[in-house]
Amino acid sequence: MKATSTTSRYATVAGLALAMSAALTIAASPIAAQAADTEKCFGVALKGKNDCKAGAGTTCAGTSKVDFQGNAWSMVPKGTCEKTVSKTSPTGFGQTKEFKEVKA
Repeated sequence: MKATSTTSRYATVAGLALAMSAALTIAASPIAAQAADTEKCFGVALKGKNDCKAGAGTTCAGTSKVDFQGNAWSMVPKGTCEKTVSKTSPTGFGQTKEFKEVKA
């Protein structure tokens, strides 16, 4: 069995760390681009289909209790939120901030 030097081991570990770092940076780039093209829209998610936040006592994605819940949001293409129908919104359309629902 051939012994490897400490320097050689460090070089191998450093090379692997650099490769992993580069791969993670490349993988994260599309997510950042997607986030710039979307916005949170409150009141448009169906029951259990929200992307995150659904009021007190809930954890996150998929926790909305009713359709069009005013404090639950979904990510939508930028500029479309206030054009998306919401049966509980005071305006009848999604909102960029949470709201108190009106009866549908």
